[in-house]
Amino acid sequence: MKSKFKKVALANIDDFNNFITENKKVKYLDVILGDLSGIIRGKRIPIADADKIFKSGVQFCYSTFLLDTSGYCPDAEGRGFTDGDPDANYFPVKHTLSMMPWHKDQIAQVLISIQDDSRYSSIMDPRNVLANVWDSFSTLNLYPRVAFELEFYLIKTRKKLDEVPTPPISKRNKRQAEGTQVYGMSELDDFYDFLEDINKFCKIQNIPASTASSEFAPGQFEINLNSTTDLLKAADDSVLLRRLVKETAVKHGYEATFLSKPYLNEAGSGMHVHLSLYDKKNVNIFSKNKLKNKYLLHAIAGLQKTMYDSMAIFAPNINSYRRFLPDQFVPVNSSWGPNNRSVAFRIPVSDEDSTRIEHRVAGAEANAYLVLSSILSGIMFGIKNKLTPDKPRTDNACDNPDKDMPLNINDALVRLEKSKVLNKYLTKEYVKIYVDLKRKEQESFNSEISNTELKWYLNL
Repeated sequence: MKSKFKKVALANIDDFNNFITENKKVKYLDVILGDLSGIIRGKRIPIADADKIFKSGVQFCYSTFLLDTSGYCPDAEGRGFTDGDPDANYFPVKHTLSMMPWHKDQIAQVLISIQDDSRYSSIMDPRNVLANVWDSFSTLNLYPRVAFELEFYLIKTRKKLDEVPTPPISKRNKRQAEGTQVYGMSELDDFYDFLEDINKFCKIQNIPASTASSEFAPGQFEINLNSTTDLLKAADDSVLLRRLVKETAVKHGYEATFLSKPYLNEAGSGMHVHLSLYDKKNVNIFSKNKLKNKYLLHAIAGLQKTMYDSMAIFAPNINSYRRFLPDQFVPVNSSWGPNNRSVAFRIPVSDEDSTRIEHRVAGAEANAYLVLSSILSGIMFGIKNKLTPDKPRTDNACDNPDKDMPLNINDALVRLEKSKVLNKYLTKEYVKIYVDLKRKEQESFNSEISNTELKWYLNL
């Protein structure tokens, strides 16, 4: 089976047979995908039947990628109930077949992607959205190198899903995590066994995790992934890392959350994306003249031009917008600058060959495929149109919040819906589906009676 997207590489029966030869005691294979909200969905198949997937694929309904965060199918653009919820053919992604080292039994997993045009376009799969944008980017004869950084919180295991989160208790000193000891080494040691298992499990699953650090709030950590020119793998690794972190947390008696703002008065969790561009000779085209480099300036300008149009992707739910506050190392405008964490687009300190843009806008729960698709679209637009950015900021950019920046999901969806750039590169079809799905998710959310509503109004 070959994908219509040039960049998509699919696993075959030889990959499966080689894996089974090396892992003879495997009992089951989890065939999985990360849905629009990053929730892992799939099927668990006895290993004796798993070879079929690598020959002819596996059937899931198209609407698996069109569920809201609660798992409900909102019939986005008539996909789900209206059309009879048809199946699509999904195939395994190359280099994602691995063991699940956190599980008590011998179970493997493989990522799958829609490769079926029998009824709808396979663009419905966010992974294919990225593949399509990457194919378009290749016409520039430029080759992106990217790296994701993901922040998350460890919390105490909740007895109920609506329970208020609380920081975890260290098994080393029996104390609850507290304070904002950013880069604190003691905090890393307090949860050393958990972090060490993440490191070990990442190696088993070929997820290129490098640095782990304690972040700006109790129980908050960041894990950096190494840079790669394989953009699909970069996003795959981000999706698979989320599963690995959450399952490892359970193994150690905790929960992990990638929600942007689980605590109102603590720092939010972001998904930072580092990106540089290379030419055919494998030279970083950002490397000369640093802040005066024309390609760097065009790319920044394109990101500025498309940032607000992309907010519904960078911040995909009502909670995501709680993160955008002044003096929280989170952007409150579309500014850029060197070595400055108050801007949206930072140029980190580095040698010339490592010059790159750090995109600091997205929340940790955002869909990695769509985030990267939006970033590439902005950069492509800026370079093709030779756009010029505003002046770089070396001061506190948070002193000037931009009133035009969408700060709620409804306003952000209006911007996305009207975006000429994103409708072009992400396709009109996908933008229309995404907007409809997120609007219906918001309607469903607003239909619930909250605890605060009862607390305030029940005595009236």
